[in-house]
Amino acid sequence: MTDVTRRAFNRTAATLATAAGYSRILGANDRIRMGYIGLGNRGDQVHDGFLEYGDAETVAVCDLKDDYLDLAVKKSRGNPQRYKDYRKLLDQKDIDAVAIATPDHWHALMFVDACRAGKDVYVEKPLSLTVWEGRRMVEVAQETKRVTQVGINRRSAKFCQEAAEYVRSGALGKITVAKGYHVMNEWPAGIGNPPDGEPPNPEEWDRWLGPAPKVLYNPNRMYYNFRWFYNYSGGQLTNFGVHYMDMLRWALGKESPKAVVAMGGKYAVDDNREIPDTMEVLWDFEDVMVVFSQYNANSAPWNAQNAEMEIRGTKGTMYLHLNRWEVAPEMVKDTPRPVRTPLYRDKERAMERGERRALIEPKVVRGSTEATFHVRNFLDCVKSRGKCNCDILTGHISTSATLIGAIALKTRSFLEWDATSEKFLNNPGANKWLRYDYRPPYKLG
Repeated sequence: MTDVTRRAFNRTAATLATAAGYSRILGANDRIRMGYIGLGNRGDQVHDGFLEYGDAETVAVCDLKDDYLDLAVKKSRGNPQRYKDYRKLLDQKDIDAVAIATPDHWHALMFVDACRAGKDVYVEKPLSLTVWEGRRMVEVAQETKRVTQVGINRRSAKFCQEAAEYVRSGALGKITVAKGYHVMNEWPAGIGNPPDGEPPNPEEWDRWLGPAPKVLYNPNRMYYNFRWFYNYSGGQLTNFGVHYMDMLRWALGKESPKAVVAMGGKYAVDDNREIPDTMEVLWDFEDVMVVFSQYNANSAPWNAQNAEMEIRGTKGTMYLHLNRWEVAPEMVKDTPRPVRTPLYRDKERAMERGERRALIEPKVVRGSTEATFHVRNFLDCVKSRGKCNCDILTGHISTSATLIGAIALKTRSFLEWDATSEKFLNNPGANKWLRYDYRPPYKLG
C-alpha cells in the first residue's frame, strides 16, 4: 500500500468510525435535520461532507436539475423530500439547518430567507456577490440569532490554525508582504465560445437567473461556468481568492484593508468569459501588503515551492499548501549593508561574504483542508449555539476585501476603503459597484 493510499484509507476509516460513533450514541432527537439547496459540483461535495456524520440527517434537497436531485436522494439515508423551489424547502418545519451551495448571486436571498425561517445556515463561499448583500446577511443573522458558517474551510483545519498562530507569534519577524496564487493554464480555448441562443428550458433559465439581469441564454452562463461572468460571480478573485484573503488576514491578525488597486485583462484565452485570464490585485493593510495573482494562460511554478500562499517576514518565509505549511529561514547579517564604491570593491565583497545566520529553524507541518472538519464545527455549534470558526461576519470581511478588488479592476483606479461605512473615500463613482438592483420581483429583505 502506498503512502498516499494508506493516508486516504486511514482518513476514511477514521471518518467512518466517527460517523458510526455518532450514529450509535445519538438518538433521533440529537440529530440535526438538514436541507440542502444547490447540489451541483460544490453542493454535492458539501452534502458528502455532512453525510460523513451520523448526527446529520438529510431530510430535504433542492435543485433545478433532476439528475442532481436523484444523486442526492440516492446518497442519503431515508427518503428526503425533493424540491425545485427553495422557499418550499424552507417551509418544511422539521428542518433544523440548511446548506446553501448555489451560484454566488443566489446566496444572499436564500441566506436571509433561511434565517427568517428559523434555520441555521451553512453557506458556501464566496459569501455574496456584492458588499451590500454581505452586510445585510450579517445584520439578518444577528437579528434572528442564527448559527452561521461560511464555507471557507481552512478555518477548521488544524494545521492552518497552527500556521496562523505561528505567524501571529512573531516567529517570522516583521511581515511585509503576503501573497496568494491561482495558476492554471486554460489557453487557448478556456471555457469555449458557444453562441447565445434559445434556452432548452426557458422556465429553468429564468429561475436560474433569479435576481440577476435577464440576458440571452448562453450555456456557459449556467451551472459551473457561471464563475466566469460578473452577473453571477466575482470570478476567480472571489472564488479562490477569498480562501487566500481569509487565511492571510487571519495569520496577519488584520481586519480590513485601507486601500486596493488592481490591473489585468483577458490577454490570452479565446473564449466568451468576462473575467480576466491574468490579474494582479494589491491590498494595503497599512503596514503589510497582500497580493492576489491570477495566471490562467500559464501553469509554470509560481514560486519555488509551488505553494498556494506565501507570507514573507524579516526572519523567514512561510509557504502554505493544501496539505502542509513550511518555513524557510532567512539568512541575515547583523552588520549594516556595505556602501558600494569603486575604491573599496574587494573589501566590500569580503564583507558581503561575511558570516550570515538563520534566526529561526526550518519547519514543516502537515494536515488536511477537507470540508468535513468545517462541517463538524458547524454541527457542533448548532447544538451548542456557539460561534462557528468562520461565522457570517468573518466571512463577510474576507469576501468584501476580494469584492473591492474586483471593483478596483473594473474602475481601473486606486481605491481608498473605509471599512466602517463600507464605502470608497476617494472615488464616489466606484461606490455604485457595491450593490446592484435585483430583477423584479426579487428583493432582499
